[in-house]
Amino acid sequence: MNAPRATLYTSAVLAAATGLAAFPWDDALPLKGEARSRTCGSTLAIGLELDGQGAITRLGVRAHACAIGQAAACAFARGATGATLADLCRTRDALEQWLDGEGGLPEWPGLDVIAPARDYPSRHGAIVLAWDAALAALGNGSSET
Repeated sequence: MNAPRATLYTSAVLAAATGLAAFPWDDALPLKGEARSRTCGSTLAIGLELDGQGAITRLGVRAHACAIGQAAACAFARGATGATLADLCRTRDALEQWLDGEGGLPEWPGLDVIAPARDYPSRHGAIVLAWDAALAALGNGSSET
């Protein structure tokens, strides 16, 4: 018998999804990237501004994604200030391993809210959208997950 799946759209996920309102899109941000999930069709655009050391100082998000994608993007946005390209690459790799069942949930604030989505492979592409869009903005990633 299969183990029961975790509830996907919890009140915490829905609350996190609405948190993206704190990171509105800003056309003036100098670095922009987009990503699209092949599995669900969700899309996400990120605009970034960096300091002289390459750390994120400001960002804006435009999401057309399910609540899981929006909640993951909110976690990204809340934890991104001060993050560098190396931090984003490390977390993106750790996310992939976690989604593949080969590691623990990455150390990034707020990701625990989307933990139940690991049991739903159709949502995996939406979970990584923000990291993929940010890497595309920094010229270091693919735009389709």
